[in-house]
Amino acid sequence: MKLRDELPTDHKLATVYRYGAAFCGVVLVAFGCLGFADQLSPFDTEGTRLAGLSTNGVLSLLSVLFGAVLIIGVVLGGNVASTLNMAVGTLFLLSGFVHLFILDRSANVLDFGMTNVVFSFVMGLLILTFGMYGRVSGGLPHDNPYWRRRHPEQAAREDALRRAPARPQITGPDVRPTASPET
Repeated sequence: MKLRDELPTDHKLATVYRYGAAFCGVVLVAFGCLGFADQLSPFDTEGTRLAGLSTNGVLSLLSVLFGAVLIIGVVLGGNVASTLNMAVGTLFLLSGFVHLFILDRSANVLDFGMTNVVFSFVMGLLILTFGMYGRVSGGLPHDNPYWRRRHPEQAAREDALRRAPARPQITGPDVRPTASPET
């Protein structure tokens, strides 16, 4: 199975994946480009602040790369954008947890501060929510591709009922209901 086969190209969920990935990707690319414009050194941990976040050259590069990945998801659209959003959102959440534990230590080579950790959590949850929209829910409609994938037998029965020709109903005075064997 290919990822693009699961959703039709014009499915309304693809719009959510695309706009969410585009917004988050543009924010990340802008942050990274501002870091490059300031000509930050790659592993500087002296507390250079940009847009309220501490940064260095490597963090700017990572921001541009992850922003580009999300924008590539916008171009590809559909299920690819959703899957990329879920993967990148998970990585942002993990990064937030890791950097929370290495604040003020020598292992903090990306110069994360507490504002960066909060940003990582918020951005990760936002991106992850965009990726999960329409995939994770207890009340998905039966025409949703993710519901159909989880319930293939019931989806096949519903498809067969929709394709079956309508049977004419016989009604009239000479049609009598048959008695059940119990009576």
